[in-house]
Amino acid sequence: MVRNGLLSDEPTNPVLHCQGLRKRFGEIEAVRGVGFEIAPGESYGLLGPNGAGKTTTISIVAGLLEADEGETTVAGKRLTTRSVAAKSAIGFVPQELAIYPDLTARENLTFFARLYGLAGKPARKRVDEVLEVIGLTERASDQAKTYSGGMKRRLNIGIGLLHEPSLLILDEPTVGVDPQSRNAILESVEQLGDQGMAVLYTTHYMEEAERLCDRIGIIDHGQLKAEGTREELVALLGEHDKVHLTGTGQLEAGAKACLEIGAVHAASVGDGSVELLVEGASAVLPEILTTVGGAGVSVQAVAVEEPNLEAVFLHLTGRALRD
Repeated sequence: MVRNGLLSDEPTNPVLHCQGLRKRFGEIEAVRGVGFEIAPGESYGLLGPNGAGKTTTISIVAGLLEADEGETTVAGKRLTTRSVAAKSAIGFVPQELAIYPDLTARENLTFFARLYGLAGKPARKRVDEVLEVIGLTERASDQAKTYSGGMKRRLNIGIGLLHEPSLLILDEPTVGVDPQSRNAILESVEQLGDQGMAVLYTTHYMEEAERLCDRIGIIDHGQLKAEGTREELVALLGEHDKVHLTGTGQLEAGAKACLEIGAVHAASVGDGSVELLVEGASAVLPEILTTVGGAGVSVQAVAVEEPNLEAVFLHLTGRALRD
């Protein structure tokens, strides 16, 4: 099991478990047998191009839409659109802002805390905690309409955190915000995983998924095409890292010597460089440098190009993530 990017042998019941989800709208089967689970402290990215079934799946998992078939449990409780107990374990942050612009951040959070059944001193304490998490403590008394787009997004996330949910669902929380605000949002989400909260994250930015998510599921045409860690998904392509060594000296001899290293699958010489195809380049790079040095190559620069999630996504869906 992966937890916060680390392997753990400790058995853990998943916070979210769904299997065999199906949903049809007339002649269109939007979701076809989707199933996945998320452990405590794990961030799971659900990626898919427009029209892939991602939004419908999120709506089912959030308890907003009833599935035609399949089952979802949250914190061990079966979820339907009428499930009060299971829904109470979910914090849902929609793509559309759900805040009151004429209220301050503190007033917004206090209002929603009351809806969650929090009042008095516990509510004030929790509002202060959430303001700290979303980085709005210093602007807590300003009306939300005076905030930047990124600050409004952070307040939107804060509302979903008030009742300390077991599962936080974030539906494209960084849409339309500037880079600085976007980074602040990502830092806030990273903290949540460290605190043991399960996070279901959707985004149109592949770099966000690579930064935040312990595991990623790729959905297209209503089906989960693949899921796993970044390394597991990249391995689906069967591609190797490309290592580019710029240098002088006995380049031909250096390339030939590298072929004796088991992880090196191909070697060639370019204009003032040695080009290698390597399995797990980061682990064997010291050996490669020692080998070419021993063959008479003076290395001046090293560049490693790894297969990425974007390539996997294109391979599985035939489309870019933002299509």
